[in-house]
Amino acid sequence: MKLEFNLQDSLNKIQKNNSYFHTFINKNSLAAGLLVLNPGEQDTQEPHDSDEIYFIISGNGFLKIKNKDYKISKDKLFFVGKDIPHYFHSNTKELKVLYFFGGPDS
Repeated sequence: MKLEFNLQDSLNKIQKNNSYFHTFINKNSLAAGLLVLNPGEQDTQEPHDSDEIYFIISGNGFLKIKNKDYKISKDKLFFVGKDIPHYFHSNTKELKVLYFFGGPDS
């Protein structure tokens, strides 16, 4: 298994695959990846089967968790429990987020 990761590789895969996220670790016990949303781009994710942590690398906007909006800024960290509806929105700058699942990315 690969032990060292470069986020630029994930950025390149996101651009090449015309996606807004790339999971670079996907094991039964842990998944990690990078999410990039351009201004106006929609976050279409659904609730996940495991707990999740988001670490904001850069950008702005909001993370809606259940029915509450949380303001995003660089270096903030958010916890979202499994099966909880959530999504990013209203960013006016490119948003880059590291995500970690307490299980596989499903």
